Amino acid sequence: MIRSLVPQTIAPPFARYAHGVALEGGNGIVLTSGQLALASDGTVPEGAEAQAALCFANVDAILEEAGTSRENVLRINAFVTGRAHMAGYMAARDAWLAQVSHLPASTLMIVSGFTREEFVVEVEVMAALP
Repeated sequence: MIRSLVPQTIAPPFARYAHGVALEGGNGIVLTSGQLALASDGTVPEGAEAQAALCFANVDAILEEAGTSRENVLRINAFVTGRAHMAGYMAARDAWLAQVSHLPASTLMIVSGFTREEFVVEVEVMAALP
C-alpha cells in the first residue's frame, strides 16, 4: 500500500504533492520530497546551518508520520546553493545523526538555486520502515 505523508506540524507543500510517501508492507520504505527551510509560520531562518536544522526537523515529522525515524534512514540527498554553505549544512547533518547507531549513505550537491532566493539548503531522505 502507498500512503501520502503530509504532517500537519510543518508548512504545507507548495503545490499538489506530498511531503513524503510510504510504501508499506514487507521491506517498506519512505521517500521524502526535498525539504526547504520553511517554518510552519512561513519564516525562513538565515544561514545554512539553521536552514538545514529546520529541513531535518521537517524530515523528522515526515518520518514520524510514516512510523519510522532517523535511525532507519538509508540515504540523504542534500543540495546547497554554494560551497560557502557546505560547512553549515554538514554541521546540522552531523548533529542530526549524532545519536544514530548506523550512518546512512549521503550525497551533497551544489545547485544554482531554489524556488525562493532566501533558500540555501534542501534535504531529502530515503528510510526503511521497521
